[in-house]
Formats: sequence, structure tokens, C-alpha cells
Amino acid sequence: MRDETILVTGGAGYIGSHAVLALLDAGWRVLVVDNLVTGFAWAVDPRATLVRADIADDDAVRGAMRAHDVRAVMHFAGSVVVPESVADPLKYYRNNTAASRALIESAVACGVPHFLFSSTAATYGIPERVPVAEDSATRPINPYGMSKLMTEIMLKDVAAAHPLNYCALRYFNVAGADPRGRSGQSTAGATHLIKVAVEAATGKRGGVSVFGTDFATPDGTGVRDYIHVSDLAAAHVDALELLIARPQESHVLNAGYGRGYSVLEVLDAVDRVTNVKIERRLEGRRAGDPDSLVADNRAILAALPWRPKHDDLDRIVSDALAWERKLAERE
Repeated sequence: MRDETILVTGGAGYIGSHAVLALLDAGWRVLVVDNLVTGFAWAVDPRATLVRADIADDDAVRGAMRAHDVRAVMHFAGSVVVPESVADPLKYYRNNTAASRALIESAVACGVPHFLFSSTAATYGIPERVPVAEDSATRPINPYGMSKLMTEIMLKDVAAAHPLNYCALRYFNVAGADPRGRSGQSTAGATHLIKVAVEAATGKRGGVSVFGTDFATPDGTGVRDYIHVSDLAAAHVDALELLIARPQESHVLNAGYGRGYSVLEVLDAVDRVTNVKIERRLEGRRAGDPDSLVADNRAILAALPWRPKHDDLDRIVSDALAWERKLAERE
């Protein structure tokens, strides 16, 4: 076990809980700060320490940072539903932008030198070219993407003024679950396609809505880059090691596989894996959905030793399905 502690915000949530597992498996001490509004205490591995607090609570966060001698922050806490961000933008600017500002200030006040940030491909908006690279224009088309981009900008400015370096990982479509069944996506009413599809395959939903069949893609449905959540968590551990090894450098990196699948291809994969034919409900496209959103991942492959281990759509679906069945047993 390493002596240094990594503070993981949102560590009781979907991606955060997988990052906790990856850190613990790599020998780090882990402190989780989560208000448990959308997360679950049972999702936090018992090897970690859980503090129930809001990241905007300066006293609680700074007390935890000092008590545990925190070396770095991995920041996952926040709100993530794009349509909700359009309907309630102030919630997203509070939970994502203002709360992140408070967390960054706490890190600076406590002398924490490294910061990893859970960003998103939504910072690009509708990209002019695909695959989309990190130097593409950032023009978010919803408050969710804007709230994340504003945090990236804050980190860049803070890193220029204080002894702190950072890595912002821009996620594409995160899916799947821990292959050992230790964690997965547990939030009720999730909107991610693979989660929705395995819920339909296990009888939790009557079918799956396909929003738009007239995109400029081979089968007319939107194409996305799906990354296994355990591969994403592993990328965070490698990025942490890079920040420690090169304290003068900061990074913004796409986290994706560089390969896209359409909505219908994903649903076909779920049919294949489950041997169940999911009902497809064809509906109109949602405002602002790009035809295709796929990562140019050359930068992350060059910067980190990270190489995907679960880059297979059927594997992602299988792990998501196994977790869905495990969740059903809890209910």
C-alpha cells in the first residue's frame, strides 16, 4: 500500500466507484467524498474511506484533505444528464461549475498538487470533423457541456497561477461494468443507451427508443464511441502517475477507442448477447444530437501507457448485462 492518499469525489457513483477500484487495485489509499445524492454507499469498496459531504463544503473537504494527507484529487462528482441540463441550467452551473471551483480552491489551499477531472466530449458540441481531436473547437451546445468546459478553463488558469497540474479526460460514451461484478451503473432512470438496452432485455423496460433514423451515417442512426468503464478507470490511474512524474505538465485527453457504433449496431449486440429481441421504438431525433461522435485517441495513447483491455462491444454489453442481473437480485 502506498502512503499517499487519493481523494475521489463522486466515488459512490458509476464512474467514480470504478476509479476507486482501479486505484485500490493499484495499491493507492483512497478517500471518497460523496454527498450520496445520486451515489450509493454500498458502491464504495470497503478498502476505501467514505466521507459523506458535498464538495462545495469547504470545511468538510479541507478537513478531509488535511487529515488524510491527500496527494491528488480525482473529481467525478457532478450532474450528467444532458436534457436535464437544458431544462435546469442553474443546477448544472451550481453542481458542476461552482462546486468544482470550490473544490479546486480547497486543493490549492491544502497544497494538493495534482488534479484529475472528469470532462466530456460534450465540450466539442457538434464537431466539424470526426474523429474529433483535442485541438478541435470547443463549442458546447448544452449547459452540461458548457459547465464542464468552464471547469477545464478554471483548471488551466489555476495551474498557471499555483503549483498544481491537472489532466482533464474528455469521455466519450461510457458503458459496461466491472468485469468482476464489483460495481456498475446503478442509477434509476439512466439515459445511456447500453444501460437502457440491458434494462429492456431484462424486462425492466418495454423497449428502447431510437431517436432519429435520418442521420448521415450508414444505417441512419447516431454513431458513438463506447468505452468500457474499467478501461476508463485504468486511464485515470495512468494519468495520475503521469501528473506525479511530470509536475510541470498538464493535459487534456480524449478518452475513447477511436471506433464508433450506431444505435442499431448496439441494439443488435444486445440482442446477440442476451438472445432477446429488444423492441425498437423509432422516434424523431433530439435537438443537438451530432450524427457521429468518435474520439481521435492518438494523444492519450501517446501520453500514457494505457491500452484498452475491453475494446469489444459484445464484452461491454455482457458486463453491463451481468451487472443488471446482479442489481435485480438486490431489489
